[in-house]
Amino acid sequence: MRSLPFIFFLSLFVHSAHAQWVIQESNTTANLSGIHNVGGGIAWASGTQGTILRTADEGNTWQRCATAPNAEKLDFRGIQAFDQNTAIVMSSGPGAQSRIYKTTDGCLTWSLVFTNPDAPNGSFKGIQFVDTVGEDRDRGRIGDLIGDPVSGKFVEFRTYDYGQTWGKIEGAWRTSAKRGEILLAASNSALLGVRSWRLFVTGGAVSRSRTIEEDVKHDPTVYLKSVGGDIPLQHGASVGAASVAVHLGPAETIADPSSKYIVRAVHSGDILVAVGGDPQHPEISVGTCAISTDGSLHWSAAEVPPGGYRSSVAYNADAKTWVTVGPNGTDISTDEGRSWRALKPSPGEPADADKNWNALSLPFAVGPDGRIGKLRTNAVKP
Repeated sequence: MRSLPFIFFLSLFVHSAHAQWVIQESNTTANLSGIHNVGGGIAWASGTQGTILRTADEGNTWQRCATAPNAEKLDFRGIQAFDQNTAIVMSSGPGAQSRIYKTTDGCLTWSLVFTNPDAPNGSFKGIQFVDTVGEDRDRGRIGDLIGDPVSGKFVEFRTYDYGQTWGKIEGAWRTSAKRGEILLAASNSALLGVRSWRLFVTGGAVSRSRTIEEDVKHDPTVYLKSVGGDIPLQHGASVGAASVAVHLGPAETIADPSSKYIVRAVHSGDILVAVGGDPQHPEISVGTCAISTDGSLHWSAAEVPPGGYRSSVAYNADAKTWVTVGPNGTDISTDEGRSWRALKPSPGEPADADKNWNALSLPFAVGPDGRIGKLRTNAVKP
């Protein structure tokens, strides 16, 4: 008589042990599109209605943070955190609705540190802080903020003091936009901070990548130019590249005997993967993923694309696996983004556990209606 319940319990244990997504309780119904895993069990999330969340125990419990001043109606599209006490959050929206807030006391209080200076024009679309490899003392000091074009150029700001003050990038550093070209803020990952530089991908009239190249030809003359290539993704109004991530290879300096050299954010040994498509038609898989292996100058379409529009992509270095998510599914790639396969829910998991995601910061994903999930380690083993 006891054997049947034991067998039933064992069956449930086996199924749950192989589950892929663990859906967590967020205690909010906000649309979440910002997520940043700091490590050590600490992660922060953000979304509509001024919502900011924090966990310090691997997501077992999520704390609702205090609402930032006058932020009850703001859409916090991006969040970047440094530890369990310090974080920067970015709101997106026309004009003065685009703002930056900062906390240093574990989100008990927030200070408004920056408001869109181009109001009523422009909108913030991405914020990233650069990991300066090998310089732990400076980690989190340098950050980039980018917004939709104003007067024909993408609006770019930079901080050198952990997000306390921001200055506009001017002159040769500014990047021109093509007519109808925009930035997509679906997951705060259209902007990538790499080796103290920034790279971003666009949508709208065209999908392409842009970064700054420092081309030193005759010392001491230094010429800065914006470089990148067209990305073979769907594009159109509110359509295009939504997210980009990198698998970093060894750092390198490109040199020649005449002492000419080029410094780029990414090198030929790095793998860049961009995802996107049309969020209004998420079932269309053509034109949803592209790869670059030459520092973003040229892109090629994935041979087997993800199963539809994808809003966020990330690389899991431990598993040597790429993960991408969107409203209709989750996909993984173990061949540097060339081919993708769907990651379906395991027995015992909710049938929609793979769906309804906006953004990734592995192992976490966030989505609409306060949705937060944690990807199990065994789900992305090659």
